[in-house]
Amino acid sequence: MKKHLTIPEFADLLGISRIAVYKKVKAGKIPAEKIGRNYCITDKTVQQILGNTLSESKKKQIDLAVKKVVKQYGALLKKLGSE
Repeated sequence: MKKHLTIPEFADLLGISRIAVYKKVKAGKIPAEKIGRNYCITDKTVQQILGNTLSESKKKQIDLAVKKVVKQYGALLKKLGSE
């Protein structure tokens, strides 16, 4: 994979319009670097959006959710595990 994708390349990858991607970049929903007059999206951002990697904040959210479930349902989980 390339280090950067242009907005049209990224739109093709996602199967959505260029305009939709531009709007998300302008709104700050998709991080992009402006190089000259063009925006580029890094491969790390692409991987995160496609779900191939997890950001640190997403990892923390998952850890908190797991801790909450274990706290609430720990005894039941132990019973299910012993069957």
